[in-house]
Amino acid sequence: MENWTNAKYCDVANLILGAVLLLSPWIFGFDTGKVSANANITGLVIVVLAVAALAAYAVWEEWLNLVVGLWALVSPWVLGFQGTNAMTVHVVIGAAVAILAAIELWMMSQNPPRLTTGH
Repeated sequence: MENWTNAKYCDVANLILGAVLLLSPWIFGFDTGKVSANANITGLVIVVLAVAALAAYAVWEEWLNLVVGLWALVSPWVLGFQGTNAMTVHVVIGAAVAILAAIELWMMSQNPPRLTTGH
């Protein structure tokens, strides 16, 4: 494998977190409907963004991960499923994804990737 950086480890963690959220309706027995749909869609978006970031890093992927993580964090209150097992899963995974995205954005601001030309 080529150069694995801390950012890549964050992306792998996001991939795992997204997969857990995607599968959480079956793992934790969520109610069908908006709670399960939210977990499936949000988890799938996190997985796709993590795979894209692993394939080719772009700052916009991390900004989207931050937004999606924050959505997962606040969605129990927006969609009205607070006080449930689903809320706990969404809040924990959403917070973790948002924190990892913020860490990656911070790391890139401290050590921006070098641009090279094809000469």
